[in-house]
Amino acid sequence: MAIKVGDKIPSVTLRYLTPEGVKAVPSEEFFAGKKVVVFGLPGAYTRTCSSRHLPGYVTNAAALQAKGIDAVACLSVNDAFVMGAWGKEHGAPGKVTMLGDGSAEFTKAIGLDLDRTEAGMGIRSQRYSMIVENGVVTALNVEPSGQYGVSSAEAMLEKL
Repeated sequence: MAIKVGDKIPSVTLRYLTPEGVKAVPSEEFFAGKKVVVFGLPGAYTRTCSSRHLPGYVTNAAALQAKGIDAVACLSVNDAFVMGAWGKEHGAPGKVTMLGDGSAEFTKAIGLDLDRTEAGMGIRSQRYSMIVENGVVTALNVEPSGQYGVSSAEAMLEKL
């Protein structure tokens, strides 16, 4: 069953790349005391993710913060090294935290996993965005399969 508005974020370890190396952070710690926009996507370097989804949030990070968002995070079923490299190519450092969910632990725990094994991609994430306030989901936007729009940065800005 998929996560819904009012649910607490599951307790898992997320990872991201820092100048000192990979940092593991418990989800409770990452979301504690903050209002965070999280957007999940099928994979780093994939077509729509690279051309629209991540660039939209990088471009609009300051506008989201101006509307009361403390942090913006991109989450994908990739390791922290891949997420770090992909984010760097798109200018994410200082704007969007690139969270790796390499084993799909978070993605499965929120019920938004997608089996893309037949396409050679393994288990991936559905495309979504959410607002998490102090560890609780206050808004959730899940894209219909193969679509892009409701989880975009532009759509998130309109709802804030």
